[in-house]
Amino acid sequence: MELELNRMEPAIKKVEPAVQGRPVGAGLSRPFLKPWTFNRGGLTLLTNYSEHYLPNGIRVLFMPTDKFKTISMALFLHQELNPDVAALNALLPATLEQGSRQYPDKLSLQRRLENLYGADLTADILKSGERHVIAFSCELAHDKYLGENGSLLEKGLSVLGSITGDPLLENGGFKKDYVKQEKNQLIKDIRAMLNDKATYAYERCMALMCDGERFGTYKLGRIEDYEAIDEAALYRHYCRLFSTNPLDLYLIGDLSEKEVLRAAGKAFNFSRRAEQGHLPPTDINRSVLEVRYHEEEMTVNQSKLVLGFRTYTAHGDARYCPLLVYNGILGAFPHSKLFMKVREEAGLAYYVHSRLERHKGLMVISAGINYNDYKEAREIIDRQLEDMVNGKISPAELDNTKRGLVNRLRSQQDSPNQLISAHLDGSIGGRTYSAEELIEGIEAVNRQEIRAVAEKIKLDTVYVLRPQEGGS
Repeated sequence: MELELNRMEPAIKKVEPAVQGRPVGAGLSRPFLKPWTFNRGGLTLLTNYSEHYLPNGIRVLFMPTDKFKTISMALFLHQELNPDVAALNALLPATLEQGSRQYPDKLSLQRRLENLYGADLTADILKSGERHVIAFSCELAHDKYLGENGSLLEKGLSVLGSITGDPLLENGGFKKDYVKQEKNQLIKDIRAMLNDKATYAYERCMALMCDGERFGTYKLGRIEDYEAIDEAALYRHYCRLFSTNPLDLYLIGDLSEKEVLRAAGKAFNFSRRAEQGHLPPTDINRSVLEVRYHEEEMTVNQSKLVLGFRTYTAHGDARYCPLLVYNGILGAFPHSKLFMKVREEAGLAYYVHSRLERHKGLMVISAGINYNDYKEAREIIDRQLEDMVNGKISPAELDNTKRGLVNRLRSQQDSPNQLISAHLDGSIGGRTYSAEELIEGIEAVNRQEIRAVAEKIKLDTVYVLRPQEGGS
């Protein structure tokens, strides 16, 4: 099975952007060429992209802005999170990054990037809700500061297109040595997770909590699955994905729409099937019949406590902003209840915090404790959760949390990568928020809305990684 690389004349299709939480094609009528901007406190917020489709179905999202002295581009291939192909998905970007037909090894690729004034190219595998995303990004200097007369955009896209769309092949598959090398490295990465006990405890809790759900899949897959993957099987998987699955190309920089679409059409002109694969939504509605408890012993000095909750509120829900504020008050900041009560006042935790998995609708509380303090630590944590349900939130907690969340959103405006990541979250979550919309939503949250969110949250799984006999 081969991925066709037929040359096609660019015939760009432009569609209306997703704005103010409305999906693409939701009846917006006005033309859209530049991102909307809002000036808030002296800071201009970049809020949206123009959206287009290449003839082969690749979606192009472009934000023109003169704020940055760089050109940022990223390509995302979307795949359903599936334990049976997770290892294949993780292995694919690592192998592609090793070289293409035009740049057959790391050395030739690195030389090309150095010739582009030290351009940076990275590949990764992301887990977002029940979506598995193969990611490539490239950042390079802008032509206008180097006297290149507009050639760097095309050259940078050409490298990205070469790595992702024109791979190095031998004997009907990827280069055997590259596949073997990356398989060994990923297996090492999976095993190395044991050395980071906090990460290990979090992943174990998620796997146990979401057993039988797609989200329970680890993003690098299972070690045993790598043994069965050879270079031909990996190439077949590549052909299936790049022929049928959704592909998003993001670009941010001081560029014109015309030059972006011309360069993108030239660099990503391989043929794809007319019908693109459909990815199912993330399931957030699993009922909690009873709280599950798991303990595991290991050679550790510090116990790890992880509590997994189902919030039944996801990224696209109307109560998303109240959930952000809820989590901020509970455990996302140094002023939050968990940090102040469990660590500062009671001295029972080396660290404690809460985090959201916004697409799956999960919340996780993680703490490093002495095992002998487990009961007392749990009592204090449970008391903070009860206070949230009862609306026992001080004005300082509410104001400081809103300020912290707004400052995080504003800081995104200083990073092209964070702007891309924020829009990708919206695309996956089914609702794209502007920065202004989120800021206004956060600032408008009141105690009643926080209580309504808190009442829905249910504890699902308690996981404890404890020392073996004789430990603390």
